[in-house]
Amino acid sequence: MQKRETFETLTRVGFAARGFLYLVIAWLLITAGRASDLSGAMEFLATDRTKVLLFAMVAGFLAYGLWRLADAALDSEGHGDDSKGMIKRGGAAGSGIIYLFLAYQAYKLLNGSGGGPGGGTQEGAQKVLELPGGSLLLGIAAAILFGAGVWQLIKAAKASFLKHLDQRAANESWVKLFGQLGYGARGVVFMVTGFFLAKAALSDRASEAGGMEQALAWLAHPINLIVAAGLALFGIFSLVEARYRIIHTPDRSDLPVHV
Repeated sequence: MQKRETFETLTRVGFAARGFLYLVIAWLLITAGRASDLSGAMEFLATDRTKVLLFAMVAGFLAYGLWRLADAALDSEGHGDDSKGMIKRGGAAGSGIIYLFLAYQAYKLLNGSGGGPGGGTQEGAQKVLELPGGSLLLGIAAAILFGAGVWQLIKAAKASFLKHLDQRAANESWVKLFGQLGYGARGVVFMVTGFFLAKAALSDRASEAGGMEQALAWLAHPINLIVAAGLALFGIFSLVEARYRIIHTPDRSDLPVHV
């Protein structure tokens, strides 16, 4: 029981760390015109005075990533086994992998070895293009990412994220508004990055690919500032989730084979 409580606490730290990074991304763009992504925000924060913060990110993102993977494998959030549920579980798996990678990057920054080379999206696209049928694979990834963006917009419109919150937060109108605007901004960013991947797939040039940093840099003024403000609201919403998110942690009884 104590292990489950510790895991839940660390997962909440992950939500808080995610929220803080989104606030940094928004602050950098609005105040300095600097487009960044989650990895870039961590690198910006990497100083000797932020060792404790980076350590919290390692632990929080590790727990958050494992929680998302457990949701994908064990359906701990109750998505179901139909096509809609499997899509949500697939999204949970993708999110889990991303945040485990962020935990690894935070660990590298904590040890002073850097967060990795820049242009990670383009390098990843290049590796995919070198595979047999690489353009098709990259096109599929673009469609998935674009679809994820559309799904973020649907979540924003329906405010379906509220069902995962404790009623003390879910009943607050400002929480609903911040979540809707935040998910809407994320949807725009996901769709733009999906568009970039599609261009890379069609042109067979990895240089056309781009992530959140490139998406924010590509958006015209003042749309980029509006999206940045939305990402800031998503950051605040993530901090609300850190406190009030209903977290279903996996138990031994959830495993297909009891150990």
